[in-house]
Amino acid sequence: MPKYVYDFIEGDRGRADLLGGKGANLSEMTRLGLPVPPGFTISTDACRAYLATGAPPDGLFAEVNAHLRDVEARLDRRLGDPRDPLLLAVRSGGRYSMPGMMETILDIGLNDNTVGGLAAHSGDARFAWDSYRRLIQMFGRTVHGLPAEEFERELEALRATAGPAGPNAEQLHDLVETYKKIFAARVGHEFPQAPHEQLYLAIRSVFESWNSQRARLYRHQEHIPDDLGTAVNVMAMVFGNLGPDSGTGVAFTRDPASGAPGVYGDYLANAQGEDVVAGIRNTVGLPELARIDPVSYRRLTEIMATLERHYRDLCDIEFTIERGQLWMLQTRVGKRTAAAAFVIAAQLVDEGLITLDEALHRVSGAQLAQLMFPAFDLAGAPRPLAVGLGASPGAAVGRVVFDSAAAEAADGPVILVRRETNPDDLPGMIAAAGVLTSRGGKTSHAAVVARGMGRTCVCGADALRIDAERGEFAVGDQVVRAGEVVSIDGSTGKVYAGELPVQPSPVARYLAGELAPEADPLVVAVHRLLEHADAVRRLGVRANADTGADARRARRLGATGIGLCRTEHMFLGARRQLVERLILAEGPDEVTAALDALLPLQRADFVEILTAMDGLPVTIRLIDPPLHEFLPPLHELTARVARAEALGEDPGRDGRLLVAVRRMHEANPMLGLRGVRLGLVIPGLFAMQVRAIAEAAAQRIGDGGDPRPEIMVPLVGDVRELRAVRAEIEPVLAGVPDAPEIPLGTMIEVPRAALTAGEIAGAAHFFSFGTNDLTQTAWAFSRDDVEGSFFDAYLERGILELSPFERIDPVGVGRLVRLAVSEGRAAQPNLTIGVCGEHGGDPDSIAFFADAGVDYVSCSPYRVPIARLAAGQAAVRATTGTSDSR
Repeated sequence: MPKYVYDFIEGDRGRADLLGGKGANLSEMTRLGLPVPPGFTISTDACRAYLATGAPPDGLFAEVNAHLRDVEARLDRRLGDPRDPLLLAVRSGGRYSMPGMMETILDIGLNDNTVGGLAAHSGDARFAWDSYRRLIQMFGRTVHGLPAEEFERELEALRATAGPAGPNAEQLHDLVETYKKIFAARVGHEFPQAPHEQLYLAIRSVFESWNSQRARLYRHQEHIPDDLGTAVNVMAMVFGNLGPDSGTGVAFTRDPASGAPGVYGDYLANAQGEDVVAGIRNTVGLPELARIDPVSYRRLTEIMATLERHYRDLCDIEFTIERGQLWMLQTRVGKRTAAAAFVIAAQLVDEGLITLDEALHRVSGAQLAQLMFPAFDLAGAPRPLAVGLGASPGAAVGRVVFDSAAAEAADGPVILVRRETNPDDLPGMIAAAGVLTSRGGKTSHAAVVARGMGRTCVCGADALRIDAERGEFAVGDQVVRAGEVVSIDGSTGKVYAGELPVQPSPVARYLAGELAPEADPLVVAVHRLLEHADAVRRLGVRANADTGADARRARRLGATGIGLCRTEHMFLGARRQLVERLILAEGPDEVTAALDALLPLQRADFVEILTAMDGLPVTIRLIDPPLHEFLPPLHELTARVARAEALGEDPGRDGRLLVAVRRMHEANPMLGLRGVRLGLVIPGLFAMQVRAIAEAAAQRIGDGGDPRPEIMVPLVGDVRELRAVRAEIEPVLAGVPDAPEIPLGTMIEVPRAALTAGEIAGAAHFFSFGTNDLTQTAWAFSRDDVEGSFFDAYLERGILELSPFERIDPVGVGRLVRLAVSEGRAAQPNLTIGVCGEHGGDPDSIAFFADAGVDYVSCSPYRVPIARLAAGQAAVRATTGTSDSR
């Protein structure tokens, strides 16, 4: 029989695939001798088997019962014992952290008989009946999907009448009876009194929560595979709600917002864990625990130091104190903001816990991108409307909405305002620019999820009196209604009425050369890690740039050349008339005149770009799209000509253009007369561009420069096309005095080019993969259409996990890339190979290209730092086999 259940002492943190992250870390803490309540983990194998058949695998509950007997023996308590009952917590725990997305049920084992035994053993009847009502509420919501609001209404009504001390035992007894009636009316049978039945149903519900809508949405957002399943952790209950000497909390070994060393977290006396993370009661800072319970605080800080040294990273810890006894309920490598990720990585290097190579894998390109976003310019800012806790940094401005549906439906940026968020708010949090809550701390649901998503968040702004039904919140006498604009600062926790101006981030200023690396700890950390990435990476990073301004910006951001200069962008604006002149030309003389008019303009563009990139390669792609893209649309011309004819007027130039556009019209122009085909059909077009490049380079040499242009022919599918172009343009290059030697290469952007790369390499100095078109043609997808038509359905059904235009498809398109690299290099060992599609700025795609043997990637200027970081990570991974430890 397969083994499905593991005692905590049987596992370790290296078995997260089998035991889930939570179970693996509970095992690790148990092995370290830390105070973990006895328990066991039901594996992800069991979950997958259950989800495949809809039933528990054979022998599962027999294993559960055997491990349960071990727990009972260790504690000398029995599940269901009416005198001194063992109670259980049942918690989910997938391979990757999914905070609040799946289910937890506490106090399993309470019923009409055992509640009296719990009251007698604890000496606190109020506590016992409060625990029983919690079980019914959590069990009803989790196992049977009952709306939490129905239970909450009864609890809120009781609290409103109970007085400052809260409900007494008798009132809570009555509330339990009310809850049982709600349960029976909704479910159709009584609340289950058999403790083992409660346990089995709880385990089933945790399995099923893996496929809940909110869990699926979160996995899609975080790119977590759907087929992993969740483990289930069953452990003896420890109680933080047994009086003032009890409590529960969440701790971080460093500040997850800034990365600053120290003790950070939230504590709530006389409470259970869900009270902290749900944000329904405002917590105190962890240092306050030092005053409330100094012995437990000292022990907690010792354990925190042990865990950080052991995991060599920021640790996120959940704990409970039961009448002075500290218990560890969970630890994991903690989620953190982008700024904290860089700062902590640099600190751990300085502390000797990790190497610089490891530090590279503690950060990500997405985090670096986030750090480049602007922040509020607070000069002259108004007085804050309210101040909460800065839970996830950033500057967010938007119109106020009060529910998830409104956030999803909004046109433009919004701020989602809630008393506290819960997992059902995830769609709205994804849609919103920022999240603002009146309750909760830095470890509330809103804070944890927002940090993981990189979303700006302010929590615990308790001055806000929120009335979601009326669509407004008030602070003192000031009322803010739905649709009005607010600004929230996730770093300071400040909330402002109206729109505040923003300013560049210090990281963006540093990357632009406007700020010294020593400016602040974050800039220092970014500088160190980028500098190390540059030192170890094999992959070059160039930029896609079409103007001198873009080229200068790219160079400041660390680009080592231009991998794609799109010359068609130089034909836009006022120059459209010259393109029209070329299209309408009648006879060779008019064509030559039109091209001669374009030549000096092209030359001036190339001089500016070559000057900006002096000493670095500049790959210039000859004109690529169909010429009709530079003309007015067919329907506009048709309407203008029809109107002129209806008025009896001569349509003039419009009439001639209409004839030309109709002549050039294609059903599928992206597979028609464009790229190399256009250059071969219109004699002199490519020759004019090549002459402009050569003359610009010669001019730069004359000015003392070091121009390094490269000419790239687009859309080649057959080596004969490239040979024909070379035959035309090589005499042009030879005819420009003082021009340097200019390499000639081609884009590999159609499958046939990849499949015949060995032949094409014989006529090319370099290749550059145009992965946008290669993806289009390999998949038969139009990137202009498919993402809005059927991609959502494909993603929902699991046919695609991510758009292949966002991340390279390693199986299909990637195979074409590998084939072309292999055959191209076999034919020409010194062949330089680059990538200039959008994938050149995606970190996961960059890792693929590095492994495939590409020499450089090229991306938009603003993504150059991200590509540099990703290229360094790829080099370290190839050398050491290390990966992101988080």
